[in-house]
Amino acid sequence: MLEVIGTGPAPGEVIVIAGLGRTAHWYRNVQAIPATEVAIGRDRFPSVHRTLDPAEAITVLRDYERRNRWVAPVIRRVLTWLVGWDYDSSPDARRLTQQLPLVAFRPRRAP
Repeated sequence: MLEVIGTGPAPGEVIVIAGLGRTAHWYRNVQAIPATEVAIGRDRFPSVHRTLDPAEAITVLRDYERRNRWVAPVIRRVLTWLVGWDYDSSPDARRLTQQLPLVAFRPRRAP
């Protein structure tokens, strides 16, 4: 189970964060073998994925924090625990996204 933290520019694209880092099984699996299906609630679709570049990842992360500012202290504590250093939002966003990559999934177009 992953949390959708944003949407991307492509129709139906959702963005998730690899909260356990690059060693998470799901992340290693989609890097080795592209995802064949994504399920969001009751919706299922064949998908393609991409790992966000640092600039886009930082933008998505900052937008997520802005939209969830009422729980920002909790989000920062969880992210601090996940990365093992004191995460303090925007100034550390680049470092965070290097450790916890963001991945976008979108429906695969029919051939």
